Amino acid sequence: MVQTPPPAKAPTSTTAAFVAALASYLIWGLVNPVFFKSLGDVGAVEIVAHRVVWTVVLVGIGVLATRGPAAIVAAVGSWRRLGVFLVTTLLVTTNWTVFIWAVVNSRLVEASLGYFINPLVNVLLGVLFLNERLSRGRMLAVVIAAAGVGSLVVSYGAVPWVALSLALSFGFYALVRKKAAVDPVAGLLVETALLLPAALGYLLWLGESGAFGHEWGESALLVLAGPMTAVPLVLFMIGATRLTMTTLGLLQYVGPTGQLLLGVLVYGEAFTRSHAITFACIWVALAVFTADAVYSHRTAARTATVAE
Repeated sequence: MVQTPPPAKAPTSTTAAFVAALASYLIWGLVNPVFFKSLGDVGAVEIVAHRVVWTVVLVGIGVLATRGPAAIVAAVGSWRRLGVFLVTTLLVTTNWTVFIWAVVNSRLVEASLGYFINPLVNVLLGVLFLNERLSRGRMLAVVIAAAGVGSLVVSYGAVPWVALSLALSFGFYALVRKKAAVDPVAGLLVETALLLPAALGYLLWLGESGAFGHEWGESALLVLAGPMTAVPLVLFMIGATRLTMTTLGLLQYVGPTGQLLLGVLVYGEAFTRSHAITFACIWVALAVFTADAVYSHRTAARTATVAE
């Protein structure tokens, strides 16, 4: 008699991966904004400096304990790879600083718009730099999203620089990392380590005028900036190993949705008619984009099944 192995472990692993990925987006969308908002008396640059320092400490201990120094050497690899890290370091620093500034200055609604736009920016960057083809559905989604952002520019008379800065910095960050095939955790360690001298120098320059060391509660929160950076990344990596790209693509909207709800319902930020028109366009664009992605995925799966 032929015995088939029990299939119980695969669903469990997939379920755990889904929970891990969902938790990462909930942290990015709900926990992180609340966390950084609680540090509203601390300047954005000072928060970023502490985020760098404590991320290096936490991730450095983790990488050295689990992979050893060779993992760091392998992550850098060459002078060319170091140059790539300098670019990604600049991009992630821009993203962190703008996001934290937006949170502490009551611009969370605009920040959420940036992360809603980000998947569509990724599509355009893929076409421009990776020679990816743009389907009619995705082209329509990009056009609708552009119309939504354009309507906000016209109504406000100003470019939504927070949203565009976040979308573009994170989009190019993902693009450069993808082309360079950078390990997520080791890459984060190298990027923050490159920032470490500037971060420590800035904190030393602040001295007694800085927030750290005056109140234990605030100081503890600044130390926690390291785990708040590393933990969601690790959870996302756990999810990414098991889940399909379609599932991950749908989950990524959890983050900006949480940010939008926090900004409007909890922190009382304005949500005007202009915002409503823009977000309606973005959501329609994302619906078109998602439907096209799901259709493409199913078509590819059916084609693969027939080929077998």
